[in-house]
Amino acid sequence: MPSGQAATPADTVLLFGHGARDPQWAGPMQRIRARMLAAPNPPRVELAFLELMSPSLPEAIAAAVADGARHILVVPVFLAQGGHLKRDVPALVATAAAAHPRCRIELAGAVGEADAVIDAIAAYAERCRG
Repeated sequence: MPSGQAATPADTVLLFGHGARDPQWAGPMQRIRARMLAAPNPPRVELAFLELMSPSLPEAIAAAVADGARHILVVPVFLAQGGHLKRDVPALVATAAAAHPRCRIELAGAVGEADAVIDAIAAYAERCRG
C-alpha cells in the first residue's frame, strides 16, 4: 500500500476451502458465512474452492469484481499453511490481481493458525473430555 494511503476494510470476503466430492463438506463454511452475514454492516461474503466444488477462486473473484468489489480478502479455511497455501493459492491470487488491477486482492493466513482459532479448538477438545 502506498505511503499515506489509509487501510480500508475489505468489501468482499471469500471464504476459501479445499473442496470435496460430498456437498455436505461445505456445511461449516456455509455456517461461517451465515454468521458473518448476520453481523451488523457485513461485507459481501462468498465461498470459493480449490477443487471438486464450485465456484473456483478465480470464478468467485471475477464475480465479485463484476458486482463492484474494490477490495477482496481471501480467507483460507484451512488448518495450516500446507503446500496449497504456500504455492498454489498465492499464484491464483497473483493471477487474479493481474487480471483485475482496479481491485485490491489480499490473502489472509490459514484460519487454523490464528491464535483465537487455536484457543477455540483447544477449549472444544477440553469440553469433549467430559
